[in-house]
Amino acid sequence: MVLLGNEAIARGAIEAGIGWASAYPGTPSTEIVEALHRVAKQLGIHVEWSTNEKVAFEAAYAAAMAGVRSLTAMKHVGVNVAADPLMTSAYTGVEEGFVIVTADDPGMWSSQNEQDNRWYGLHAFIPVFEPYSPTEAKDLAREVFEFSSRMKHPAFLRTTTRVSHTRGPVTLSEPRKPLATGSFRKQPERWTIVPAHARVLRRRMLERWEKIGEEVERFPFNRVERHGTEVAVIASGIAYGHVIDALEELGVRDQVTVLKLATTVPAPRKLILDVLSSHKRVLVVEELEPIIEWEAKRIAYEERLDTEIHGKDYVPRVGELTLHRVASAIAEYLGLGGVPWRPVDHEPKVKPPPRPPTLCPGCPHRGLFYALRRAVNRAGVKPIYSGDIGCYSLAVLPPFRMQDTMIEMGGSVGLANGFAHVDREKIPVATIGDSTFFHAGIPGLINAVYNRSPMLVVVLDNRVTAMTGHQPHPGTGFYPTGEPAPVVSIENVARGVGIEYVETVDPFNLEETEKAVQGALDHIRRTGKPAVVVSKRACTLLVDAAARRKGVEAPLYTVDQDKCTGCGICYNAFSCPAISPINGGKAAIDPTLCTGCGVCVQVCPHDAIVLERPGDPEWEKLWF
Repeated sequence: MVLLGNEAIARGAIEAGIGWASAYPGTPSTEIVEALHRVAKQLGIHVEWSTNEKVAFEAAYAAAMAGVRSLTAMKHVGVNVAADPLMTSAYTGVEEGFVIVTADDPGMWSSQNEQDNRWYGLHAFIPVFEPYSPTEAKDLAREVFEFSSRMKHPAFLRTTTRVSHTRGPVTLSEPRKPLATGSFRKQPERWTIVPAHARVLRRRMLERWEKIGEEVERFPFNRVERHGTEVAVIASGIAYGHVIDALEELGVRDQVTVLKLATTVPAPRKLILDVLSSHKRVLVVEELEPIIEWEAKRIAYEERLDTEIHGKDYVPRVGELTLHRVASAIAEYLGLGGVPWRPVDHEPKVKPPPRPPTLCPGCPHRGLFYALRRAVNRAGVKPIYSGDIGCYSLAVLPPFRMQDTMIEMGGSVGLANGFAHVDREKIPVATIGDSTFFHAGIPGLINAVYNRSPMLVVVLDNRVTAMTGHQPHPGTGFYPTGEPAPVVSIENVARGVGIEYVETVDPFNLEETEKAVQGALDHIRRTGKPAVVVSKRACTLLVDAAARRKGVEAPLYTVDQDKCTGCGICYNAFSCPAISPINGGKAAIDPTLCTGCGVCVQVCPHDAIVLERPGDPEWEKLWF
């Protein structure tokens, strides 16, 4: 079958007989657990979207403690959230295979940094395995489960965006029968990490680490492709694929030995030593950090070899590797005088108009930010807009410019706590999504209550985890299967932790939203306590999909050209993509983009936007 890299990993986990999978959605890892959700009932295994990566890790860790093969998947920064139990898992080990998929994102296509999580393997004493293609990802995933089960130790499977989101041919094998239930055997000296136990466990972990180092020497996915005796290239992960293609394109494939590594932490010392001792010059090609390069240099130093070793002085340390970047590095290293071809020119002959990123037409966040700014201005408040990770991050752009900070999941509420006490002339306004609120916003809110932080938290509840592809969360009321689920109310959580002012608004009602925000700001100034406003409307893409399925027609709005003055508020200040200027600045609504939200009617000061076609009565119900 032709599978996405992430789907191939899911298939490998199925063939390995997993009984548990848990994750928090995050690009580029999301499709792994989405694929497992689709077959969970058929296989009789437990698959869940957890509230955050730490919880997902702990739940999968517990399954592995109880003898059930388990997987947890997350993007690279998600491992930061799960780092606390991660470090301890290597001390205790596990009873069955436990695989942690870390999907790294070189090039930062959808992330705030280029973190190389092989460092976590070194730091935590957890082996790291890397596939170079979707084709290998399935087989390697299955083999890593066997490795983890054999060693009774957790293992990383590290992918990068190009492996996760590329499709390739995958040969399916017969799955092992899954075991979804187990039995936890009480061993306090192993599972309860008090200092006395941890000291013993650390020594045992280091003994296991020695055995793991011996095992990777025989790991079948490492191999030496021996050709030349002068020059060798060591490559891991997708870098290996680029290296092979580059050598072919440069016409030197039969002159260079290649050491392909699937185990990068710990690196196979004997294999590397064999290549170093039998070649005069070695180039290490790896994405992001020089982890293998430094290991090769350490081995060469300890063995007193005079092999010339290079890496990041030729291969970029920033950004995603491509065939052209790798070929250029190899050509320079070999003195070939450059690459005999240019990278593919993606510039079209006819340049389309610029299309800056923006909130979708009908996005409830647009109405919220518009009303929020008006309310803040009318209240005479100097705000600090403490932003977060999600669709609403786009408010950092014109015309809103209402994200002064944006650090990490839940950081909006955490930073607002600090701003509230050190910048007394301003009021922090933290904007956070519904899924992110459950992920990491609640502890910060509790902190705000306890420490009496005068701040406003606005929860933008679009009824789903939107940015990663509409996964459910504890507030949505449904499971990934579509079955009904208990609803955890954001408002009740806020009241339960002690927030006195909690209001829910419809962001399509600008007057109501402004009034609630002004009330919250008055409460903050009067009491010095935090306040919460919940903006509740479903993601417009969810509504559009539901309307299409049910044959429900949305309202349609148009502009009365006689009344329009061309003031531009609707397409500049409100910035709806469905509205654009014509005829010297007068507004026009594109009926193919209009979602029928009607907020523009409230925005227009000249009553020039009117209803052209009413929608079906059922349409409004789809938004909640």
